[in-house]
Amino acid sequence: MATRDDIMAALSRISLPVGGDLVSKDMVRAVTVSGDSVSFVIEAPAPEIARQMEPIRKAAEAAVARLPGVGRVQVVLSAPTETKQPPSLKIGGHPKPQEGPARVAGVKRVIAVASGKGGVGKSTVSANLAVALARQGRKVGLLDADIYGPSQPRMMGANKRPASPDGKTIHPLIAHDVTLMSIGLMLDPDKAVVWRGPMLMGALQQMLGQVAWTHHTGGAPLDVLIVDLPPGTGDVQLTLCTKAVVDGAIVVSTPQDVALLDARKALDMFATLKTPIVGLIENMSLFHCPNCGHEAHVFGHGGVKAEAERLGLPFLGALPIDLDTRLAGDAGRPVAAGEGVVADAFADLARDLVARDLA
Repeated sequence: MATRDDIMAALSRISLPVGGDLVSKDMVRAVTVSGDSVSFVIEAPAPEIARQMEPIRKAAEAAVARLPGVGRVQVVLSAPTETKQPPSLKIGGHPKPQEGPARVAGVKRVIAVASGKGGVGKSTVSANLAVALARQGRKVGLLDADIYGPSQPRMMGANKRPASPDGKTIHPLIAHDVTLMSIGLMLDPDKAVVWRGPMLMGALQQMLGQVAWTHHTGGAPLDVLIVDLPPGTGDVQLTLCTKAVVDGAIVVSTPQDVALLDARKALDMFATLKTPIVGLIENMSLFHCPNCGHEAHVFGHGGVKAEAERLGLPFLGALPIDLDTRLAGDAGRPVAAGEGVVADAFADLARDLVARDLA
């Protein structure tokens, strides 16, 4: 059976008229291998370019079909469908009355990623988990609900302003095959969000209910929406869990006692709101020196796993402090979009969620 690496190697030999190849230009999405069947998406940067790429699509299909063990190949051409008209709707304001939690339209499952305190890598985990799930063939959305400190536009390499042609529905962006929405895309990135609680809650309600949360290829419902929550236990967390049906929460913490104290508060909050816990992740668990190979536990080690065992909750894994992860996030290309030890760790996490029917 052909592997994903075999497929990407074959596609890297498909040259583009503008230079480079399909892989180096990051145009390959959602590679799925099932038995002898292979499917993937070629995403052009614009619709007009996609219309000229049918010969490239056929060449890619033929190249993969020639691989040993491949019997059937399905290749889809896609492109972002954003319009150039800027959104005219106002973001932020008092939330609309709602009787109880409701399903987010166009989304099968909602998974919140939370932390008790800031600086533990929650947004990095959110971005990479979303990309890893997309690489598993899932239809994934990522909502940056950190209203005061949105970081997903930078981490996902997205900086265009979403469109809203009718002033009511927001068209999200697409980055690394993930449907993306963030308040940081709607407001001046250099301006502070100086809002009281009601405006905060109103903005989150808008991003849950007024965004077209469907997959960019064919408009199918999303398998999962990853919600990157702000740190702590405040208005955004309360609004999400009372306005939307949240299928589970992942709590991220570093191993040291101070971080675990706040992680316990986040877990208690979700228990109070009757939100199931998907599991705990220990981030910044260890550091491998790239020069001498020495392994150092800068923030301690194993504290989150021990806490999960004490509470009878799933432990989803330990992630290292890794320079490439930081550089990839700053460059707008999450490390899970590439290859390596950390990418493999996120792939394992994504496979676990898929196996548990949570994504």
